[in-house]
Amino acid sequence: MEAYLELPGNLLVEFTDGHIEVLPMPTLAHQSIVFYLARLLNAFVEANQLGRVFIAPLPMRLDPRTYREPDVIFLSAERPERRAGDYPDGADLVMEVVSGGRADRRRDLVTKRAEYAAAGIREYWIVDLEKATITVLRLEGDAYVEHGRFRQGEATSALLPGFTAPVADVFAAAE
Repeated sequence: MEAYLELPGNLLVEFTDGHIEVLPMPTLAHQSIVFYLARLLNAFVEANQLGRVFIAPLPMRLDPRTYREPDVIFLSAERPERRAGDYPDGADLVMEVVSGGRADRRRDLVTKRAEYAAAGIREYWIVDLEKATITVLRLEGDAYVEHGRFRQGEATSALLPGFTAPVADVFAAAE
């Protein structure tokens, strides 16, 4: 784990089940959507003094053998200070922009969904470039249930009442 946290820059990696996983470099479309969502969420969070918003790369500890780097991370002000060294220990809400091949899709749609639920992350947004959908999942017990699958209109948060993301604008950010 220490070797993972000390890797030099220019590699996107995550630490999964004790192994380093090299990720593909993000595209302009991916980064444009991440930046748009982070700005939108941050404006809402700051205006309501709800906590802090961060963007990747920032390792987030899920368990002693797993660190992930969600595209966007929200840590609520009410959240007890939990850290794994210099990095957050879990989060309240995470967003992932799915933009890669089959392995990347599986990682974001299946693997991370299970890992984030097991770590107690209360809300998970999956922004799917290929399908032009935003799926918002909320934690119920130890598994996620779908709060909504949005193709048009406003994607809404279950965790942050009043926070919305205009679906057309999210995907227009990639153009």
